[in-house]
Amino acid sequence: MSDQPVADFTLPATGGKTITLSALRGNPAVLYFYPKDNTPGCTTEAQQFRDLHADFAALRCTVLGISRDSIKSHESFKAKQELPFDLISDAEEVLCTRFAVIKQKKLYGKEVRGIERSTFVIDADGRLRREWRGVKVPGHAQEVLDYVRSL
Repeated sequence: MSDQPVADFTLPATGGKTITLSALRGNPAVLYFYPKDNTPGCTTEAQQFRDLHADFAALRCTVLGISRDSIKSHESFKAKQELPFDLISDAEEVLCTRFAVIKQKKLYGKEVRGIERSTFVIDADGRLRREWRGVKVPGHAQEVLDYVRSL
């Protein structure tokens, strides 16, 4: 999938915004998919992207968190964690399907359909440059930042 153009999308995001991928052209973007607002791993991941946000911003890189949670849930999570970037609500699984991040997972011994923690870097020309799937949270945001620096 790497080095492929990413098809445009328009989805609702926090702050009453609508995010359109083509509007981000000219600068790199990080799309990170996570399972659920206010859960331990997702909170830690969001905090790591938050803490490195100034570094991403210095590279003119947009960071966007994406899950199937509602805008209302996202607004609460964003405020609670003081996230300086927007969260996209993909309730209809438009992007989840496009990036194939929905997987059967085991949760407390039950099979559930959910988002596999995954991150994608899109370059200034709108091409997918790198993907991480089945992400382990510790150090991940730093690894993504180091990759964006190399673009």
